[in-house]
Amino acid sequence: MNIYPTVFKSLIARRSPFVATALPRQHLQYLSTTSRPGPAAAEAPNVTTYSGTSRPRPYHLKHPPPALKRDLPRLQKTWPTIIAFAIIGVAGWTAFLTYVTNQEKISSSVVKQIMRELREDEEMRAVLGDAIRMQGEWWLNGDPRIIGSISTMQGNIDVSFRIKGSKGSGTVYFTSIRREKGVPFEILRFKVIADDGTIISKAKDTTQ
Repeated sequence: MNIYPTVFKSLIARRSPFVATALPRQHLQYLSTTSRPGPAAAEAPNVTTYSGTSRPRPYHLKHPPPALKRDLPRLQKTWPTIIAFAIIGVAGWTAFLTYVTNQEKISSSVVKQIMRELREDEEMRAVLGDAIRMQGEWWLNGDPRIIGSISTMQGNIDVSFRIKGSKGSGTVYFTSIRREKGVPFEILRFKVIADDGTIISKAKDTTQ
């Protein structure tokens, strides 16, 4: 005796209240999975065939470059900046060497002896006045500028600088050489030209 239709009918009755507890026999065939029709067969795909091989297209046609929205900036030349910095560096180094060399000349014994001789000279005080001293320059922070060279080791001294007193000012010119090692210096020029044109010449040797 087949009990499966009765079991299916009882299960359907429990699961859904809308299904009748007793189904006709002709409807029981739909509960079986063996009698269900399969899905309809899909249509055959449309296949395209080619007679020859394909030719690859150029890369730029497949991948075009992006369009530029603006022009590229022009590269600035760097050599004017380098030259400007080089000029500034050389000028700064030259100014530094000039300042250091000038300070050495001011503190040298030769310049101090020249100034001592000028302060003690009566004719010099009559022309320039009292308190004779070296005249400073504003761009040297008040220090005087001494032009020339002082080389006692080589036996060559040639300097000039500005002086001033209570009455006026002038320029000192001093030149001295040592002809041989071990002999005293020989003064070739030692004079002061005042701003009013007065020339005061001294022939006495002040350096040894």
